[in-house]
Amino acid sequence: MKSYYVYILRCNDGLLYTGITNNLSRRFEEHRSGLNKNCFTFRRRPINLIFHQEFNDVIQAIYFEKKIKKWSRKKKHALANGDYNMLQILAECRNATHSDFDPSKE
Repeated sequence: MKSYYVYILRCNDGLLYTGITNNLSRRFEEHRSGLNKNCFTFRRRPINLIFHQEFNDVIQAIYFEKKIKKWSRKKKHALANGDYNMLQILAECRNATHSDFDPSKE
């Protein structure tokens, strides 16, 4: 069965890169060596792998990658650090325009 990986890299400037691959070690080496000059990480090396998760279904991997690409930096760091309590806190809606927002509950 083929495996797919969603991963997060921390670049030398502190920015985070999220990607998907079917060969994590090969893809990390491509980022590390600067194989593609048009890649987001090319001018941001060295890079560190801070998170990866394995999937057996490519559709699930793609869905997860798209989902976390929209997350804030803090939320991605909470995921990478395994801080699931912070991840839950950051996932809660804090937007005054959201229908669940009620300032009297705070």
